[in-house]
Amino acid sequence: MAVLTLNKSNFKETIEKNSFVIVDFWAPWCEPCVTFTPTFEAAATANPDITFGMVNTEQDPEIAEYFEVNQIPGILVIREQAGIHAQVGEIGAPAFDELIKWARQFDMTPVREFYKQQAK
Repeated sequence: MAVLTLNKSNFKETIEKNSFVIVDFWAPWCEPCVTFTPTFEAAATANPDITFGMVNTEQDPEIAEYFEVNQIPGILVIREQAGIHAQVGEIGAPAFDELIKWARQFDMTPVREFYKQQAK
């Protein structure tokens, strides 16, 4: 699956319609961000069941501000509309693969229970 360009017009819908999303917060002037892009794109190809999207923090700073992304590169892992992990700073392909593996195995039961309690 291709990496989506996420922005104000499609971010919320992407999170709501996909149960597993990994977001890369980046900017064109950020060398580590640009260097990470091929790794992110390769992970998207290798994991077609996960939605991968990139937010350009220069073009859509409101999204980064909402998620309190103060440093880039930054990765946000979202499952079932809940942020389960935030990663700031450079990350290599092996570590990113491990992060994806961890996120796949993450037990969502406590998150679901929390949302169920909030709905009451």
